[in-house]
Amino acid sequence: MARIIKAAMGYPEIPAGFPILVWERMAIIEPAFAYLIELATIPGRSHAAETVRTYGEHLHDWFDSLEQTGLDWRMVSEADIAAYRNRMLSQPSPHTKRPYARSTVNDRVRTICRFYAWAHDRGWIEVLPFHFVDVRVAMRRRQSFLAHVDPRPGLTAANILTVAEHERLPRPLRVDQLRRLFAHLEMPYRLMAEWALATGLRRKELCGLAVFQVPETAHLDDEEHPLVGVPLTITKGDRPRTVYPPIRLVDRTHRYIDEVRTPQVRALQRRRTDYRPPSALFLNAQGQAITNARMTAAFARAFRAAGVPGSLHWLRHTFAMTILVRLQRQATSTPDLNPLKIVQVLLGHSSIQSTAIYLRCVELNARELADSIDYLYGALIPHDR
Repeated sequence: MARIIKAAMGYPEIPAGFPILVWERMAIIEPAFAYLIELATIPGRSHAAETVRTYGEHLHDWFDSLEQTGLDWRMVSEADIAAYRNRMLSQPSPHTKRPYARSTVNDRVRTICRFYAWAHDRGWIEVLPFHFVDVRVAMRRRQSFLAHVDPRPGLTAANILTVAEHERLPRPLRVDQLRRLFAHLEMPYRLMAEWALATGLRRKELCGLAVFQVPETAHLDDEEHPLVGVPLTITKGDRPRTVYPPIRLVDRTHRYIDEVRTPQVRALQRRRTDYRPPSALFLNAQGQAITNARMTAAFARAFRAAGVPGSLHWLRHTFAMTILVRLQRQATSTPDLNPLKIVQVLLGHSSIQSTAIYLRCVELNARELADSIDYLYGALIPHDR
């Protein structure tokens, strides 16, 4: 069985935490290692660590499948990749026990094809095990990563191995759903949910918030300064961005630091002389920074317990749609205001196409969003939370 291990610190050529794929006998899978290390270190705009990790997980699953079926990675055909794809479409994930989403299947297939395209360019293989076909697409739709633009209008060359995906528009959480969700979240996850809802922070960005980033508010009046700017140090793609939490949320965060985090750190220091608190704002019960995986699991449990469909990312969707509605209303009296562009900046989207999807979402969910505006700015979140 193929395995994936993380590189330790102390190797200048290999980033700490870099995914290293090994065969069952612990020999490094050299082509996968070479491909991932090039992605992580060679390009001028090297891929983010999370992207490399995701590609590593996709390739691990592929090479594990090859080892179990006895196939040489250099000899696979288009039919072999198709069989791997069909297995994902017909069987649930061994990890989540749920069916794979078609988008997940396509992401994995595209990663495998990217790898083989790279291997072909580098001379590892002689023939690509996949090909493209012409498909007609609506011009407003985003093209896939592997699509090659055709000079003929409305045509693109698509990877034949990918399957059709039905567009799934994000939906905002209703106020009653938000109430139920918050009732099933313990600290500090409840506070993290408030930050996600009020600022649109991603999971990585929430876990990366540090204590020193929480601004002082004692000298500010909440009527004159309802929002407070917080520059982020950890973002997707490392692009600089500032978020604007309500001052009441910042005040509640200071209470968490004073009443929960600081007593926890001091108690751990008394029990363990070697304990050194991390700079992270949100700590788990062991006094360590909450990881992306732990946060995802905690929110999955809370959503299930609350009987609410969705995930942590739905809080970001709710923020995006709510703030877009608010800005659209403001734009009626301020013609120079560009609501969509502002939301793009607040969300940290590199392309406005990623933001534009919320325009249709707003039209479809106007009733839910009308109530969410008050909730977003703290009116429905008890002040003692």
